[in-house]
Amino acid sequence: MKTLKIRIKDKNCKVLNQLATEVNFVWNYVNDLCFKHLKNTGQFFSAYDIAQYTKGTSKECNLHSQTIQAVTEELIIRRKQFKKAKLKWRVSNKKSARRSLGWIPFKKVAIKYADGYVQYSKHQFKLWDSYGLSKYQVKTGSFVEDSRGRWYICLVVDSVKQENTVATKAIGIDLGLKDIATCSDGIVVSNPKFYRKYEQKLGIAQRAKNKKRVRALHAKIANCRKDYLHKASTMLVKNNALIVVGNLSAKKLVRTKMAKSVLDTGFSALKTMLKYKCENAGVLFEEVNEAYTTQTCSCCGEITANSPKGRSGLGIREWNCMECGTLHDRDINSAINILALGHKRLAVGIPLL
Repeated sequence: MKTLKIRIKDKNCKVLNQLATEVNFVWNYVNDLCFKHLKNTGQFFSAYDIAQYTKGTSKECNLHSQTIQAVTEELIIRRKQFKKAKLKWRVSNKKSARRSLGWIPFKKVAIKYADGYVQYSKHQFKLWDSYGLSKYQVKTGSFVEDSRGRWYICLVVDSVKQENTVATKAIGIDLGLKDIATCSDGIVVSNPKFYRKYEQKLGIAQRAKNKKRVRALHAKIANCRKDYLHKASTMLVKNNALIVVGNLSAKKLVRTKMAKSVLDTGFSALKTMLKYKCENAGVLFEEVNEAYTTQTCSCCGEITANSPKGRSGLGIREWNCMECGTLHDRDINSAINILALGHKRLAVGIPLL
């Protein structure tokens, strides 16, 4: 399964905002009802128990009955997930700093769709259908609003199975900050640094307290980065039969002084894209422990005194192995070692825990 996110035309925003307000009302009512029941009886409501209290709500709120069910089910799931007796209130007031972005969940029977439009209840919404919705079987979905007030429809569909790759090449990938990905065959996915590119404009807008401009710039940066990573990951999956990636943790790096650069790079997103695209294309994907892959010589397997080590060695981009005399590029050497680790794991297998 995969999720399609499709932009809805702006002329429908007024209707969607009104429907989102009604969804917020239902959420707040059910949230408060569950909390009062817990205080009085000491027991939690289930989604089935709530159904008798929400009968007729769809007519009063102009929402589909499947939306009411989806809202109550989501509230119960989130309450269990966060282990809280009462969840946050959903705020509809546009002037409030705590306003909740619009959200209208639904199930399959609540919508009818075709190329160019989707019908929800009595409302018909036109959209930019770049996917061709008529080709897909919709499971569930929701209407969502972004920070700029634009509306999208997110649909969970059965993904069309791609033909298995005809490529035979295997690569190891070293993720980093200077270049997002360096492959063992010498291919480099450079880092465009989208945030740095718009940082000056963003600072001007923030000092001018132009919130609309700030939101627009942040959205542009995120969209440019996502588009770039999608193109890079598709290219790598298309040309290879085995992809081995190091287990570089973005969460740990975010706590350091390199946090801004780490977040601007987005190599965590690249790893996620590679994983699900490999599964869909029939390409093997492995994630291995990349410890000491930069320090180890990919020719003789020795760790010598002059190999780059720790933070102090980050500036060393090339080095000669003292044992075999081979000249190494830091990132390509690491990628070759990562590929070797991937081959060992496939040969030995994954032990049972």
